[in-house]
Amino acid sequence: MKNTLIAAAAGLTMIAGTASAQESLEMTSSFSKNLPILGTAGVDFVSKINSISTEVEFEHFDPGKLVPTLEALDAVSNGSVDSAFATSGYWQGKIPAASLFAAVPFGPEAGEFLGWILYDDGAALWQEMYDQAGYDVVAIPCGVIAPETSGWFKNEINSLDDLKGLNMRFFGLGAKVMQKLGVSTSLLAGGDIFPALERGAIDATEFSMPRIDARLGFHKITKYNYFPGWHQPSTMFELIVNKDVWEDLEEIAQNQIRVACTANITTNLAEGEATNYAAMVDNVENNGVIIKQWSDEILETYRSTWNEVVEELAAEDEFFKRVWDDLSEYREGYAVWSQNIYLKR
Repeated sequence: MKNTLIAAAAGLTMIAGTASAQESLEMTSSFSKNLPILGTAGVDFVSKINSISTEVEFEHFDPGKLVPTLEALDAVSNGSVDSAFATSGYWQGKIPAASLFAAVPFGPEAGEFLGWILYDDGAALWQEMYDQAGYDVVAIPCGVIAPETSGWFKNEINSLDDLKGLNMRFFGLGAKVMQKLGVSTSLLAGGDIFPALERGAIDATEFSMPRIDARLGFHKITKYNYFPGWHQPSTMFELIVNKDVWEDLEEIAQNQIRVACTANITTNLAEGEATNYAAMVDNVENNGVIIKQWSDEILETYRSTWNEVVEELAAEDEFFKRVWDDLSEYREGYAVWSQNIYLKR
């Protein structure tokens, strides 16, 4: 009996030690948890990892609770925050190549993008980008969505002249295209866009998919919603973890985080694909939104202007050129497959 009690006590001590050894990580998200698809992705990742791991636990924080959205990379790198769920396009002002791992104008759709990231050179270059720029973070692909809409406007855009002089919220590399076409762009976090529209600080905006934009209420001020999403044919999301925090984790915890992120890519993509059409119908039938398609002429101008932009960026930054060349080479190979296997839209 005495030996049994000693063994039981030792077992309880081991269990207690295991429980106390679980790492708890704070995670700031770039997207509020009440946003569908974007916000859901961060919440879902936390739910996934916390349900499968006894080694590590994540705690989700909305934008601004720990740090503002656009300060998350610095905060994770310097260790003031353990981790962040974000998109690397938010760091374009800090790292020229960052948006190439987020969304590429006239670039890869979700399946093609994932192929480059997960089975070609994308993920390794993504991490190298942060290492080379001096950021102490580990980057893990953790979500992806299909195309976004390309803008909400107060007035119909009948020609490129109608764009000139507009102040517009715009994301990533597409913003540089719009700037060349006479649009003044600014990068605002999701929660700051509606107030900026309301007070007239911006005239137009793009942000995300119809269901997400509906939650933010853009249709209350801007009635013309333009498609297709040439500037973001797909958008990749990342989990960045402070490098010291990551290296302190057991290997099993690191693997669990990667597995949870891989699963999150699947549900993130599926939620966006499954739930946006209803928001488009509601916008038209109940919110007075007019859905518009860019003319072939305007789309071709966007494309040719993007080609100018990417040549300039590649000439200015060696690492940008290296990533762009790698992605371009991958896409040339991918086209052999995609142009033969898929039905034409």
